[in-house]
Amino acid sequence: MAKKVIDLEASVKEAYRLLDACCVCPRKCGVNRLKGEKGHCQVGEELVTSSFGPHFGEEPELVGRNGSGTIFLTSCNLNCLFCQNYDISQLRHGVLTSIDRFVEQMLALQKRGCHNINFVSPTHFAPQILKAIWIAKEKGLNLPLVYNSGGYDSVEMLKLFDGIIDIYMPDAKYGDGDPAMRFSNAPNYPTIIKEALKEMHRQVGDMVVDGEGIAQKGLIIRHLVLPNDLSGSREIMHFIATEISKDSYVNIMDQYRPCYKGITHPEVNRCITMDEYRRAIELARKEGLHRGFGE
Repeated sequence: MAKKVIDLEASVKEAYRLLDACCVCPRKCGVNRLKGEKGHCQVGEELVTSSFGPHFGEEPELVGRNGSGTIFLTSCNLNCLFCQNYDISQLRHGVLTSIDRFVEQMLALQKRGCHNINFVSPTHFAPQILKAIWIAKEKGLNLPLVYNSGGYDSVEMLKLFDGIIDIYMPDAKYGDGDPAMRFSNAPNYPTIIKEALKEMHRQVGDMVVDGEGIAQKGLIIRHLVLPNDLSGSREIMHFIATEISKDSYVNIMDQYRPCYKGITHPEVNRCITMDEYRRAIELARKEGLHRGFGE
């Protein structure tokens, strides 16, 4: 099969058009971020980042020996009241970062031997990231690119990354819309995440690793188990198995702890139990899923 020809310049132009009356994410705020107007995410045209460097706390297939080259973007298009990185996502701690500086960060991570470039919370800055990738590739960037999002992504925007992003790593946070609204202020989350996952999988397929076990391409799905089954694991696992792939890599995560405003909501003001975690694992196995999780 002939390799798809990518016109990155055209993709960047189309992406920036989405900033004019912002519809970069499913919220479709309609503000003109190119003129400094701010919508739900409270950021304008210029990138804002909090940190960058080799990261060793990601999935083993991303970390390898030299780490995943992570760049943490400031702000988020979700409002998870239990967010463990709330200082970055909700309080928006970070610094204005030019496109040129962002490119320098990517190339520096490549020079340090990182196995990939990992954009953490990229959704609201997707056009700017696309532009930075275009410039960085012209300067020699050749690592796999990881789009590490909360899953609340626009299919229209994702399509502009087709052939550019190598690894998609979205959260699949909720199987039901009620907790998605109550705890993350995310209207229509289940429908949006399903559409996004389908598009991501269409582009990159199931995760593929090299001879050393390092991910080169594919979809990695994260599912954080919440107390009291608020994450809707049954619905999530059934969808992944029946409409994405039984060979999907699903990281079922047990590290939930109440942070930020979560301590004020009794339903989420505790860590999960081992039984809750094992139940999520069991649900995944019953659906025929078998990659990325264990006990």
